[in-house]
Amino acid sequence: MSGVARRPTSGDATASANRRWWDSEASSYYNEHGPFLGDDRFVWGPEGWTEAELDILEARPTHTVLEVGAGGAQCSRWLAGEIGCRVVATDLSAGMLGTARRIDRSLGRALPLAQCDATRLPFPDAVFDRVFTAYGAVPFVADTARLMREMARVTVPGGRVVYSTSHPWRWAFPDDPGEAGLTVRQSYFDERPYLELDDDDRPVYVEHHRTLEHRVAEAVSAGLVIEAVRELPWKDATTSTWGGWSPSRGRLIPGTLVLVARRS
Repeated sequence: MSGVARRPTSGDATASANRRWWDSEASSYYNEHGPFLGDDRFVWGPEGWTEAELDILEARPTHTVLEVGAGGAQCSRWLAGEIGCRVVATDLSAGMLGTARRIDRSLGRALPLAQCDATRLPFPDAVFDRVFTAYGAVPFVADTARLMREMARVTVPGGRVVYSTSHPWRWAFPDDPGEAGLTVRQSYFDERPYLELDDDDRPVYVEHHRTLEHRVAEAVSAGLVIEAVRELPWKDATTSTWGGWSPSRGRLIPGTLVLVARRS
């Protein structure tokens, strides 16, 4: 990386950059965050809250579940093992799915895995009872309105769609876990994405921001009925720092947004 910028970029450029980045970083990411995520735990965000504690997805043994942006598929593995769901885990990155396969081999399991762009899911309409992504797709997709339509499309009527992502408010603050990260430095309404650039000024990593208003509008426009908007507080038992997430910041400002919706 030679620099950073806030400027518009296309969906194709975003997908290409992030696919390469996650392919190259898959092993180091797992080595760094694997102890926190576990191999078969369902963690909603850096605060440390798990699906076992919150039951946000409300998955049951009779359900067929799709995880979008699954990474190492830890959440899907927990759903299959603890709840007994039929699960499919997808990711843009072959490197991250390679991590998922290595974890499966170590545990003697074999989850169904598929590599695909989250905005072009290779599944028929209305086949999943639950569709979710835990930080796996929403921040890394340029056209999140299309992502919402795709997640809604493959969900059965009455089924549940859930995602977690960086809380929109966090984009007004520096990505710093210390005191400097508690002072507003830029406009919350600036929706230009964050880019990390190579020596030729090409993006090698991209994250996209939307205001809360736009997050809600995208879900509603996709035919989803919003049932809950969760702002996860910092969990007392979580003492670790993850990038800009830390106990000192997490106890004062929200770090993770969880949107819970039902397909109409």
